[in-house]
Amino acid sequence: MTQQGVRWSADQVLALAPDAASRKAGSKLGAAGPWSEAGSSDEGAVWGLCKGSGSKPYQTVVDIADAAGPAYKCSCPSRKFPCKHALGLLLLWAGGDDAVPRGQVPDWAEQWMEGRRQRAGQKQAAGAAGSSSGSGDPEAARRRAERRAERITAGATELEQRLADLLRGGLASAEQAGYGLWEETAARMVDAQAPGLAARVRELGAIPSSGPGWPLRLLEECALLHLLDQGWLHREQLPDGLAATVRSRIGLPGSADGPPLRDRWLVLAQYDTADSRLTTRRIWLHGTDSDRTALLLSYGAAGRAPELALPVGLTLDAEVSAYPGAGQLRAALGEQFAPPAPAQARPPGVTTAQAAARYGEALRADPWLDSVPVTLGRVIPIPDGDSWQLADADGEAALPLTPAVRARPGLWRLVALSGGAPVRVFGECGHRGFTPLTAWPEEAGEAVQLC
Repeated sequence: MTQQGVRWSADQVLALAPDAASRKAGSKLGAAGPWSEAGSSDEGAVWGLCKGSGSKPYQTVVDIADAAGPAYKCSCPSRKFPCKHALGLLLLWAGGDDAVPRGQVPDWAEQWMEGRRQRAGQKQAAGAAGSSSGSGDPEAARRRAERRAERITAGATELEQRLADLLRGGLASAEQAGYGLWEETAARMVDAQAPGLAARVRELGAIPSSGPGWPLRLLEECALLHLLDQGWLHREQLPDGLAATVRSRIGLPGSADGPPLRDRWLVLAQYDTADSRLTTRRIWLHGTDSDRTALLLSYGAAGRAPELALPVGLTLDAEVSAYPGAGQLRAALGEQFAPPAPAQARPPGVTTAQAAARYGEALRADPWLDSVPVTLGRVIPIPDGDSWQLADADGEAALPLTPAVRARPGLWRLVALSGGAPVRVFGECGHRGFTPLTAWPEEAGEAVQLC
């Protein structure tokens, strides 16, 4: 069931767009002109017919009450999700009941909604059956885990030897060898069933061409990789939490077996990263009652958007369960008790010095951590030579922004929102600096997505 009295904002709708082109095209369809027979239901369906280039209009329907975020169906040939028609329909719906009144779901939309409900029930039943059958042969599962651990140990031992050879021959040899050296080593780690090691090895290959200071950066990353190798080889001597973190960093799958925590979860940020194989979506949540921060991860094959999508600024009355590991914030979204709804809630803010201290504390639990989620309260973006920093409005400290931020339009949205006045900013604080993801004006106002 959805709360039809509360509509999403246009910014929250456009945040669902898979790319800038879809955002622009969807915005053009957010008016009543091309639409007919549009409507919405208390069960969370929004539908409409959009005039296209052919004789028949496109049938578009969106399920806005899905626990994993909106789901879309359109008869157009686009392979993007959501397509421009779904975005336009949601923009029309966000405008109010005049353009998208409540009504009876048409047969073509009801068939799709019913099919989704049936598939969800079948998936839940299959998952229950799979878990019961999987627990029926624990001995076989133990043997598989042992064989994989042996392969990972062999791979980690080989990687240690390769790192030793690199340091013995001098870091200049890495520049001469080129990327092929690292790709071959990464392939060996894939064979060893250690995808986490493979990913870190591939990252080493790009460092020699990263500009001045690369030898120091390469040495730092080699040291972290050596630490991870040694953590795996001596995992039985580690505390349980740190051992779980090592397994996660190596690439062993874990399950969200922490106790479910029900809260009103504010969606702080959502952004995608992609490589040639996979698109990863990161969604940050803040528990308004528990003051806990949780990270949801969703994946999609290369060229396809991940399924989970939660617009920034909405709150979810839902349960989340944590994954194992010291200092780990990743969680799985569980039962949802109410549909996502806009809220004026904001996470509490800290100073820039407190943010840096939080990252330092987190490194004690997870030495391979790139950054931690932090909300800065009352900061002002100010230029610092060729870069920018966020300075405390009530103090003398500041955090530099990461170099990559300078090339993103979100920086200028942040500067425009501030206008020289303090703002509240959520982002990721790490050894490269601070990456702003969402900001709020000091006075009342909606969240502004920066990523």
